[in-house]
Amino acid sequence: MKLSKIFLLLVLGGWGLLSLSSPSMSDVPKGNSAKATFAGGCFWCMEGPFDELDGVLSTTSGYTGGHMANPTYEQVSAGVTGHAEAVEVAYDPQRISYQELLTVYWRNVDPTTPNAQFCDHGDQYRPAIFYHNEEQRRLAEASKQEIDRTKTFSASIVTEITQATEFYPAEEYHQDFYRKNPIRYKFYRLTCGRDARLTELWGSDRERHG
Repeated sequence: MKLSKIFLLLVLGGWGLLSLSSPSMSDVPKGNSAKATFAGGCFWCMEGPFDELDGVLSTTSGYTGGHMANPTYEQVSAGVTGHAEAVEVAYDPQRISYQELLTVYWRNVDPTTPNAQFCDHGDQYRPAIFYHNEEQRRLAEASKQEIDRTKTFSASIVTEITQATEFYPAEEYHQDFYRKNPIRYKFYRLTCGRDARLTELWGSDRERHG
């Protein structure tokens, strides 16, 4: 999120945390939960769409898919770790299906750019679905084929589907950023052109949240 760096100092300098955080993965009961991991550019923008869904227990922003253990935001944003900014979604599969999560995922990303999302460029912003088991892989591949078959735009679908590896939660100030800092979040989202591009790709009536 290159533009976020412009005002990240403002964020760190004092941004009045609100007590609106959703539960972390460690707070989620393990009995009826499963994990899904998605990358769609700035992880600030990927938590909200899933938090709104009935059956989603928590979302956690973090880093995955790279070669460095315990990376920091500065290292990931510099593009030296191989990680992508991603969200780990804990959900109750009895209340919401992985297919439903995939539908929301696709409508919140630009699947036509391999190493960029909106105003952010570099493989740390690549769109990716990180599957946790063979069933998720199968469903993700099928959903990608369906998107490719039904899309109304000409560009190819380049979103990668790859096996999930170690997920490292991002620093606390990144968690629930859209709730803690709504004004800064909306400014970033607008100036990055995210919603304009999503409307261009998926239409104004897209199945989209956030």
